[in-house]
Amino acid sequence: MRIATWNVERLSPQKRLPGILEELRRVDADILVLTETDRRIQPNYPYDYHTPLLSKAVSGEYYRPTENRVSIFTKYPAIRQHSVADAHTSLCVELKTERGSLVVYGTIFGIYGNRRPSFQLGIRAQMEDVRRLAEQGHSICLCGDFNCSFSDNYYFTNWARQTLTETFAACDLELVTAGQPECIDHIALSRSFLRGRTATVREWNLEKVLSDHKGICIEF
Repeated sequence: MRIATWNVERLSPQKRLPGILEELRRVDADILVLTETDRRIQPNYPYDYHTPLLSKAVSGEYYRPTENRVSIFTKYPAIRQHSVADAHTSLCVELKTERGSLVVYGTIFGIYGNRRPSFQLGIRAQMEDVRRLAEQGHSICLCGDFNCSFSDNYYFTNWARQTLTETFAACDLELVTAGQPECIDHIALSRSFLRGRTATVREWNLEKVLSDHKGICIEF
């Protein structure tokens, strides 16, 4: 199984679209979570789910009519969609896979970076979502833009690292991408779903030409 996530920087400028679509075609993930995304980015998947369009939902800020914060593209059908604390910034879909059901929680921690008070408020609410899902016995894939590196001093706050690490431990999630340098987009997966397998990690857009974030993928 291959799971990938990428912050595509609001498709700015639009001329990046063909290159983004080509990269996504090469990655060929079974589950793909795009953040800071745009409905014009439509890779070829049988199923896709999206947070609301921002131009219709968020007042006082400029968003293009096609922008939304999180999209999930997948080769697996959905069993149901779960509620989340912030439906504009997180998206939670339970998928039927060959390994059993998997709740995919795609999100952004801190839409304005990690220095504003809203960063902590958002993480607290999102971690409550994750804890609730874990308590219900779900296998979870938490992925997206965490605005926090874990292996170096690239971009992080001590509070975020500690809070996320404690939640992952409490919910028996493995942060598979923790060791990647200069990495703030991550994938955490229930250890029960990994079943003892070691996931391999790869990245793309390393020169950050198509977006200001690298894309990241795990395979197991």
